[in-house]
Amino acid sequence: MPDATALGGSFTLPGTTITLNRMGYGAMQLAGPNVFGPPKDRAAAVEVLQEAISSGVNHIDTSDFYGPHVTNQIIREALHPYRDGLTVVTKVGAVRGDDASWLPAQSPAEIRQSVHDNLRNLGLDALDVVNFRIMGDIHKPSEGSIAEQFTALAELRQQGLIRHLGLSNATAAQVEEASAIAPVVCVQNQYNLVQREDDALVDHLAAKGIAYVPFFPLGGFTPLQSSTLEEVAAQVEATPMQVALAWLLHRSPNILLIPGTSSVGHLRENLAAASLTLSSETLDTLNAIGSLAN
Repeated sequence: MPDATALGGSFTLPGTTITLNRMGYGAMQLAGPNVFGPPKDRAAAVEVLQEAISSGVNHIDTSDFYGPHVTNQIIREALHPYRDGLTVVTKVGAVRGDDASWLPAQSPAEIRQSVHDNLRNLGLDALDVVNFRIMGDIHKPSEGSIAEQFTALAELRQQGLIRHLGLSNATAAQVEEASAIAPVVCVQNQYNLVQREDDALVDHLAAKGIAYVPFFPLGGFTPLQSSTLEEVAAQVEATPMQVALAWLLHRSPNILLIPGTSSVGHLRENLAAASLTLSSETLDTLNAIGSLAN
């Protein structure tokens, strides 16, 4: 199995014994179209997960509202009983409508139900890390108190059903509010080479030793488009998406990546990005992409 160096090094979540290789895997794409329903090829989904683990990935990101239930059930089928050292990070705070819509589920009762759904479908007695997914705006943080919801999660942590807590789609103020209730070990927000609104938050969390886990690191449903990115990729003999992932690993040591795919070949390409070295001049060129976008 590759060591952590081959996967971008490692990072230990604050106040824990959990050390994650910086290149992880996000399970969202294991569900059907629009992250809804079953995949076209369940066996292929199982194969991708098993390949990720055999390649040294020890951080899988999921949620029971992917599918819903589908990705967690596939993770259980592929990997249970779970290997020592594997950390499964899930999130609560939403449910799916019959039309595949993403609906807030943010009451304490709904949060408790979601935790129990994750436990059941993953086949676990306790969840390693649970992120509270704030739904003020689907992909963009918005201000508002989260004390009631995070307190409900903190109580489940005290009961032993959750080991550690994090946030998703959060503002800096919400991170501070949650941290006063229970330790926050990670924050998962939208961030990539082009979408850089969280630059200050990345640095703030790094100073506190808190992991920052960008979702949509490759642009999500609208892949990153940049002629500069394509030019740099040609120069370093890599794909544009590999360069975008490598940039994130260079950006800050507290950044952990969870790119998703339903293809073993694409998975291998993503993991190979961790071995890509970018010069200071190349990084300056790439940094300018974000400046132009903003």
